[in-house]
Amino acid sequence: MRVQVLEEATADLADGFRFYELQAEGLGDYFLDSLWSDIQSLRLYGGIHTIHNGYHRLLSKRFPWAVYYCIEDGIARVRAVLDCRQNPKWISERLK
Repeated sequence: MRVQVLEEATADLADGFRFYELQAEGLGDYFLDSLWSDIQSLRLYGGIHTIHNGYHRLLSKRFPWAVYYCIEDGIARVRAVLDCRQNPKWISERLK
């Protein structure tokens, strides 16, 4: 399966990078490496994750973040990459 990361998801990753890089130098890079690995796993496992707010939700293995995606025409389209520690109401609004 092909994976397409939409612009808003790329912006979410950049926000996460900035946050973790402020915590410790190099942690932002580790965050990006981890999340991109999770996203690339959709090539094999896209579509098996539970649906939340109308999107499949892949929970990151190393960070408290989730990848929200949909399957269209055999392509896993990543719509958002969000911090699970956010208010659930905010996450629902962000995914609308």
